[in-house]
Amino acid sequence: MALSALWDVPAPAKLNLFLHVTGRRDDGYHLLQSLFVLIDWCDVLHFERRNDAGLARHDLGAVLPPDDLCLRAARLLQAESGSALGADITIDKNLPWGAGLGGGSSDAASTLLALNRLWGLHWPRGRLAALALRLGADVPFFVGGHNAWVEGVGEQLTPMPALPRGWFAVVKPPQGIATQAIFGHPALPRKTPAATILGSLEDAGDGIGVLEWAQQVGRNDLQTVAQALIPEVAQAAGWLEARFGNSRMTGSGSAVFAKAGMDDQPSATLSAAELPPGWVGRMCRSLARHPLVGWAD
Repeated sequence: MALSALWDVPAPAKLNLFLHVTGRRDDGYHLLQSLFVLIDWCDVLHFERRNDAGLARHDLGAVLPPDDLCLRAARLLQAESGSALGADITIDKNLPWGAGLGGGSSDAASTLLALNRLWGLHWPRGRLAALALRLGADVPFFVGGHNAWVEGVGEQLTPMPALPRGWFAVVKPPQGIATQAIFGHPALPRKTPAATILGSLEDAGDGIGVLEWAQQVGRNDLQTVAQALIPEVAQAAGWLEARFGNSRMTGSGSAVFAKAGMDDQPSATLSAAELPPGWVGRMCRSLARHPLVGWAD
C-alpha cells in the first residue's frame, strides 16, 4: 500500500570537531578536511503526498526564505525521477540559522530521503547522494547516514560509524555569519597541512581517541576570521571555555561548542537562563548514526 504521509521526520544538526582549509582549487572552491558528527538537536519535518505534482512548504515556526533548500531538493528529485507526484512539506524549525550546524543542508537531505519513500522511487543511497551534491557541499553527508571524515569540497566522505556518543554544549549568539564573507576574507588560512585519515586513526586509537585527536590536534581555521567579523563568537567561546575547559566554533559559525564528557551525564550543565539575551544554547548528545539511516540502501 502506497504511503500518503510521513510525520515527525528528523533532520539532525552536525558539529565540525575540527575544520582545516588545506588549499584552494582553480575554480575558487576551498579544499577542506573535517570530522562531522551528528547531534540530537533537530528540525522536524512532515510530508503529505500530493497527486497533482504540486510542491509547497509550510512553516510552523520561523518563516524560511521562499525558495529554501527543501523545496529545491524536492524539485530536483521530482525532475530527475520524472515523478508525477508532489508533496506538502511542513517544517518545525528548531535549529538556528547561520550557525554552522548544517540545518538547511540537513533539511534538504531529510527531504530527499522522505520523498524517495513517499513517492515510491526506491533510489539507492548513492544515487541520492549524487543528487545531494548538486544542492550543497554538506547535503551528501546527511544523506550518507554516518559520522564521517570529510575532504575535498565536502563531497569525499569516509564513514566513521564506530564513534562513541558524547556530550556537547552548543551556544549560538544572535548574529549569523555569511559563509561567503569568511571564505572570501584575505586573512583566512588556506595552507593547513593535510592529514591522512589512516595516520590520524592510528595516532588516535579507539573511537574515544578519535574524538580526543580532533580536539587536541585539530582546530577550526575559520574561527579567527569569524571572531573578527562577529565579536560575539569569541564571547561564546570564552563562556564555554570557562564552564567546560574547551571550546571551538563549528563550521563557518556562529555557533560554538564544547566537549562535555562521554558518560551518561554531561560534565557540567548548560542553562539557557545563563546566556545573554537573544542567545540560544542547549546540551546535545552526539548520534551514532543518522535516525533515517535505514531509509535508503
